[in-house]
Amino acid sequence: MLDILREYWPMLLVGQYPNGPLGGLALTLILAALGLALSLPLALLIAIARVSPFRWIALSSRALVNVVRGMPLLMLIFWAYFAVPKLTGEAVSGFWTLICALVIYESAYLSEVIRSGIEAIPKGQIEASRSLGVGYWTTMRKVVLPQALFNVLPSMTSQFVSTIKETSLGYVISVNELTFAANQVNNLVLTQPLQVFGILAIIYFLVCFSLSRSVAWLDQWVRRTRAMPA
Repeated sequence: MLDILREYWPMLLVGQYPNGPLGGLALTLILAALGLALSLPLALLIAIARVSPFRWIALSSRALVNVVRGMPLLMLIFWAYFAVPKLTGEAVSGFWTLICALVIYESAYLSEVIRSGIEAIPKGQIEASRSLGVGYWTTMRKVVLPQALFNVLPSMTSQFVSTIKETSLGYVISVNELTFAANQVNNLVLTQPLQVFGILAIIYFLVCFSLSRSVAWLDQWVRRTRAMPA
């Protein structure tokens, strides 16, 4: 296992870069970060729609979230793989196909995280703001959302950990992320699949465990900050 890691660690870390496309763990982290960052604005809109006082908006957004959350991510990847080129009229790389699928998928899950943060804000704050003549959208923008997003920061970071693992499904459309890179190494080694995929499991564990510990620290920091007197 150490011999494999010593010889092929650049492929697992950055793919064929700089002599070829970026891949491996570096691309996995980029995919996860970009997918989560692009889904955040959409998730924010869906979360606001979920708590909207207009019933038809709330019901429509709820239906959208339930439909997306009820689908396997792999199905969304296949849909994006075939639908995005037809919608754009141009060939789309596997990278952007996976990003599109991740944005749709993560928006649904992230919107529920944000919605829970919004609903956790005491109603008295909203009522006090409205009683001062502040409009609904201004109340949401200046009173509710800053507190809600701060409170759910650990959960949003935890979602990033989940997204890292979900990027492994990009393997099925030949996105050169970590799992795909490990399979390339396995094709070169041929006779040691247990060792190669054991290394893959260890890498995922180390990355996700480190981020999970960061989430735990962040959660404690948020709790301490919220407990401080104003």
